[in-house]
Amino acid sequence: MIFSLLIVLASLLLLMGILPRIVTRFHAGTRLFETENTPISKVAIVFGAGLYRNGSPTPVLRDRITTAAELYQAGKVEKLLMSGDNNSRGHNEPQAMKDYALGLGIPAQDIIQDFAGQRTYDTCYRARDIFHINSAILVTQAFHLPRALYTCNMLGVSAVGVPADLHQYRRRSLAFWNLRESAATAVALWEIHISQPEPTLGTPEPIFPQEAQ
Repeated sequence: MIFSLLIVLASLLLLMGILPRIVTRFHAGTRLFETENTPISKVAIVFGAGLYRNGSPTPVLRDRITTAAELYQAGKVEKLLMSGDNNSRGHNEPQAMKDYALGLGIPAQDIIQDFAGQRTYDTCYRARDIFHINSAILVTQAFHLPRALYTCNMLGVSAVGVPADLHQYRRRSLAFWNLRESAATAVALWEIHISQPEPTLGTPEPIFPQEAQ
C-alpha cells in the first residue's frame, strides 16, 4: 500500500514538472525567430542571468546582451530594456548589462534599466506596468524562452522571442538549468493563473511617453 502511494506521488510530481513545460513550449511554438527574420518591435527585453564575483556578466548573460545588440544593429528594435537583480551591494545586473552593451556600440540613450527584475514574472509585470510596454522581443536562451514568452503574453505584453544560444554550453550546466526551469515553470503557471502576486512596482517610467503604450 505504501509503495503504491509512493508511486502515485512520484508520478504526480513528475507530471507537475513535465506538463507546465509542455504547455509553455506549445505556446512558444510560432513565436520563436532568428535575428534576421524577427518582426520589428520597439523594444527588446533582456533578462538577467547572473554575474561573476567581480561584477562582470556570465557567458550566458553576455550572449543575451550580444543577441539584443544584434537586434538593435539590425534595426529590429529601438530600445533595449535590461532587466535584472540589484538587491545587494556589489551585485547590479542592469548596470553590468548596460556597461557590456555600451562596449558593443549601443548608445546609452537607447538602453533602459529595470533594477527590480528579480524574476521573469517581475520583469514581464514591470515591463507592462512601469515601462508601459505592450509588445516586445524577448532575448534569452532557448531553455528559458518558453516560460518568458508565456509569462509576458499572459500578463499582457505581446511577445516573440529570439534565442541567445551563441555558444555551446556545458552539458552539466544545461541539465541543471533545465531541471531548475521545470520547477520555475510550474511556479510561473501558478502565479500567473492562481496567486497573481504583485512585484515591486513604483513610479511609472514609460519608455515612449509620447505614445499610448
